[in-house]
Amino acid sequence: MDRRRNVLITGANGGIGKNLVCSFLNAGYDVIATDISEHAYPDTSVAYIRADLSNDVSVQNLFATIRSKFKTLDVLINNGAISHYCKPLADLTVDEFDTVIRVNLRGSFLCIKEFLALHEVSTPGAIINISSTRSFMNESGWDAYGASKGGLNSLTVSSAVSLSGSGITVNAIAPGWIQAEDYDDLTETDHHQHPSGRVGRPDDISRMALFLADPQNNFINGEIIRIDGGMTAKMIYAE
Repeated sequence: MDRRRNVLITGANGGIGKNLVCSFLNAGYDVIATDISEHAYPDTSVAYIRADLSNDVSVQNLFATIRSKFKTLDVLINNGAISHYCKPLADLTVDEFDTVIRVNLRGSFLCIKEFLALHEVSTPGAIINISSTRSFMNESGWDAYGASKGGLNSLTVSSAVSLSGSGITVNAIAPGWIQAEDYDDLTETDHHQHPSGRVGRPDDISRMALFLADPQNNFINGEIIRIDGGMTAKMIYAE
């Protein structure tokens, strides 16, 4: 390949998204960033394209712009998601549930479809879905979000099989507690409840994403990788 590899990062204006953008830039990638809100990157080396993942036409226009500027795409990171409507299950409306699924799961599916149409055949590619440990264990009121991430896990596994032999790997990263701001304000209790002894940071996710994006690591495929300081491995009893 006689060009730099490139990557599309959705949900680029959030804490994990911003760190992903910076990490891939520093690693030498051409970075395309997208989010529903206004541009958040003064660095002109980032190609920022505003898009709404819940809207089919908006996603199609996003990839049409990428095609016109970059011709192809090597890596897709489906990080865009919403965590609205955390409320008692009985109070969660069908429209609210559908909104979360439409952005978090359907939006990722749309991006995967467009990525496959744009990706250069016979070159290594990677799809990295940012899931959540809330797809394995959860708290009351996070039903829509947990369902969307559980669906994303399933889409990850099935897509890896469906794309067998294509040169494209599909994996998911499932973050636990990742603190993007005010890390120094966390308490010892916050940190010590994690077997690793600390709360996670966005760069914990970015380092794994860079690893999975590297074609040398293409034997890792169809995996859901938990990055949570050991919390989902911990059995908790009431005192």
